[in-house]
Amino acid sequence: MKLWTISELCSELGITTRTIRFYEDKGLLTPERLGANRIYSYKDKARMQLILRGKRLGFALDEIKEYIDLYDADLGPMQREQINFLLERVKERRVALIKQQNDLQEMLRELTLIEDECQGMLNVRPTVKG
Repeated sequence: MKLWTISELCSELGITTRTIRFYEDKGLLTPERLGANRIYSYKDKARMQLILRGKRLGFALDEIKEYIDLYDADLGPMQREQINFLLERVKERRVALIKQQNDLQEMLRELTLIEDECQGMLNVRPTVKG
């Protein structure tokens, strides 16, 4: 069975030791200990990958924790619950991101109008009275 030290896992995942310790403090990771050293298993690595993916997709830590807890249960009916939980959160996140995208597009249109107006004002040559 492959095991990783904290620095090896960080290197593989492209994160810092501080990141891993943060998620340990939040109860999302619980590596084994060999003396004072943390030892990470495939399960720990998979959990960390799920955490990072969840954060990248904008999920809150409590949502990620709930999903991982369901993932750990890994029982027949729980599998459906896990999938339904994830599906609902994904739908909610998609709706929120689409709204943000629409808001950003509207803001960009408004900024373009302002920019065009300013550019037009700068290009108007003052009339010379003589």
